[in-house]
Amino acid sequence: MSGGSQLENANPVIFQRTGERLQTANDEDEDVHDPIDDREIFDILPSINDPEHPLSLEELNVVEQVRVKVNDAENMVDIEFTPTIPHCSMATLIGLSIKVKLLRSLPERFKIDVQITPGSHASEEAVNKQLADKERVAAALENSSLLEVVNQCLSNKSG
Repeated sequence: MSGGSQLENANPVIFQRTGERLQTANDEDEDVHDPIDDREIFDILPSINDPEHPLSLEELNVVEQVRVKVNDAENMVDIEFTPTIPHCSMATLIGLSIKVKLLRSLPERFKIDVQITPGSHASEEAVNKQLADKERVAAALENSSLLEVVNQCLSNKSG
């Protein structure tokens, strides 16, 4: 949360959360090969909090299941996220939070690509470039102040 400063989007539209996925017997059976799918990845994302509002990224429609693509066989996860406004200054932080959550949640074999939904942000190319640069992401996570903000976004305060 930005302490004391004026909100960029003071009245965001709030969306309903997706319900929990029903577990099947095969989901619980360790002997059944269960590839990771779009919904399983999406289920990780709703707990991420917006850095500016006391709401989740799902409630603000920043993340949607239709914008999650997984190829388990090729170890690829592609996520697009949509900031609530085209000039959102928190876009890189939101993308970094999504990337960190997935890095912490998924097996190391996955390559995780997080990008802004095409056409939804004024600085889309610059933000995508930052999020795709491994060195920049690593450097950002070495910054204790930035890591603290990311960890606040990842805390379970709005569940």
